[in-house]
Amino acid sequence: MPDGHVTHATFTIERSYKADPARVFEALSDPAIKRRWYAANDQTKLVAFESDFWPGGVQHLGYRFGDNSPFPGVSLTDDGIFQTIVPDSRIVTTSRMAIGGAPMSVSLTTLELFPSGEGTDLLCTNQVAFFENADGPVMREHGWRVLLDKLGEVIEG
Repeated sequence: MPDGHVTHATFTIERSYKADPARVFEALSDPAIKRRWYAANDQTKLVAFESDFWPGGVQHLGYRFGDNSPFPGVSLTDDGIFQTIVPDSRIVTTSRMAIGGAPMSVSLTTLELFPSGEGTDLLCTNQVAFFENADGPVMREHGWRVLLDKLGEVIEG
């Protein structure tokens, strides 16, 4: 993206899990469980993961891209604040991502849980302002789809 321009995007992803809302909420909120589906991936090395889960609490993730990535050795950070938490029902966060120290995006993410006959329906809504050096809307939505699939593997596995 050209310098100085901001690209805005909103996307919504729906998932259904065969677990009750309390179990899904636990996987979204418990740092040890969340680390397994949210922080681990095959293109980066996790160098920091902190999650202080309460309204106003912070979450910090720090990565270093691996040799097989498009950005070998470059740092990626994701710093967020839990804005609203309703147990077994809703989590709203704001976050700022940076690559190599340069801001790449700011987002508002809302995760909503709804009991269903089979377990829980999850609705993830992400509203993002992308800056220069950002991954962009298509890659970010894909990333969230992968994360929510991994969440399902952790919950149902």
